[in-house]
Formats: sequence, structure tokens, C-alpha cells
Amino acid sequence: MAKRILKHSFSLLHVDYVKLNQKWNYKNIISPYYRIYYIDDGSGSISYGKQIVELEPGYLYIIPSFTLCNLSCSHYLSQYFIQFFEESANGISLFANNRTVMKVKAMELDIENFKRLLVINPGRGINRSDNPKVYEKSIYYKEYQELNNRQSVSVYLETQGIILQLLSRFLTPDTFTQSNITSIPSKIMDAISYIQINLNKNLTVAHLAERANQHPDYFSRLFQQHTGERPIAFIHEKRIERAQYLITTSNMPYEEIAFETGFENYTYFSRIFKKVTGMTPGQYREQDSFVNRI
Repeated sequence: MAKRILKHSFSLLHVDYVKLNQKWNYKNIISPYYRIYYIDDGSGSISYGKQIVELEPGYLYIIPSFTLCNLSCSHYLSQYFIQFFEESANGISLFANNRTVMKVKAMELDIENFKRLLVINPGRGINRSDNPKVYEKSIYYKEYQELNNRQSVSVYLETQGIILQLLSRFLTPDTFTQSNITSIPSKIMDAISYIQINLNKNLTVAHLAERANQHPDYFSRLFQQHTGERPIAFIHEKRIERAQYLITTSNMPYEEIAFETGFENYTYFSRIFKKVTGMTPGQYREQDSFVNRI
């Protein structure tokens, strides 16, 4: 497990301390990066599905990438926050099996880590708007990536270390169960990894089953048993996640995004995109162009 986690790296987007009010009220936010909050005063909430997580002082919260949620503040809320992209050697997210909002009691070290990030990464706040649909634009991502490229080796390593420390607070037995991962047969884990790495290729159940030396029907049932989804549904979900990332962070035409994510044509891509996200690619990009974040 430790070796797998150390294959992950993180690209800082924003870190800041902000004071929010009723204007912090955004619906259907889904972003290709992580958010971690430390609340030091006031109250607010994060809702997703039928779940509502109350934001209260003294706690840390994490919103994994591609977690659809609503953000709201009824009166006043102050928070430290960090936003960052995740990259992994095998393309599998650290939270691939647990894309839910999580909450843990903060420690003094957590607060100091946020303050230290602010010191070593100055000017990394969101200065344009606190609306995700405003600041989630490729031009802004490129701007902050350039700041990352200018980091010294020492600042880069310290930033990575602090992000890992903050992430580790949510990788406990109570908040993140690894049993689902460790109990998955190696052939299914290999298939998951293969899918993530080869999203732009022609992925079929027959081919995946052949790689696992299993009958397609048996492989499909086993895959669903351990992932909760049939292979094709899983492939679609991961392709659309990749497409969301490309729409958010680039100006690539939809037809090119469809090709890059393994869809045979734009019409099919658009249909699956709407099925998964509830929006067309154009509506998703328009939303992305309209708001900024926290």
C-alpha cells in the first residue's frame, strides 16, 4: 500500500485563508482537483446526493476530485483551503473507491501545515471570484502551473510533503477502508489499472477477459462483484472523468476530446457524457467558463 501511495504526486493550484458570506452558494460543482478545508470560524455545508456535511470550526474536510457537490454558507464562514491536482503512475486515484466528502477533527499540526503552505507559496489565492465556474478555466490552471514550475526543489518537496500529510488525515480505518481494495482479485485490479492507462484505446469486455484468461461473462460478473459496476459502465465513467478534466483544463475541441478518451465519434461521446454528468459537453464547458471556486 505504501509503495502505491508514493507513486502519487500533487500539483498545487490554490492555497489561501478566506472569509466567506451568503454569496458562497454554488450548485452542482464538480472539479478535476481535490479540495481540503480547515474551518476556523462560522458555519456552512457541503451537500452531495442525499448527504449533507456541516462545516464547523475545528474540523478538516476533503472533497476528492470529480465529486459532485453543492457549497453553501448561510451567514459567515472562514476557512483555510488548498486545491490541487493528483497524478499517479497507473492513472488510478488515491480515492478512486471513495469519492465522498470526509470530515476529521483537526490537530494543531494541520493548522500549522496550512499556514506553512501559505508562507512558502505566496500569491496562490483565488483573487478573481470564489465561484468555481469563474476560476475553473484553462488559462488560470496554466497560470498556476507556471508558478509550480518556478518553485525551487526544496519548496516543491515541502509542498508535496504537506499535501501528503493533510491527505493522510483522511486515510484512517474510520474514514477510508482499504479492505475493498485489498480484497479485489489481482486480475480485476490489473483490469482496472489497464483501463485507466488505456482509456483512448478500444476497450472491450472480450479483450479484458482475454487478458485475465477468463470467459467474458464470468469476468464481467466478477468485475461487477468487486467494483459495483459492469466493465463497460466503469469504462464510460473513467472516460468521462478524463473528458471533464480535458474540458476544464484545455481548449481542445470536443471531437478531439472524444478521440482522446476512446469514443468512436462525437455523437456517442456526447450521449454518454450527458448520461454520466447530466450535461452535454457544451453545457459543462459553459458552466466551467462561468464560475470560480472554493
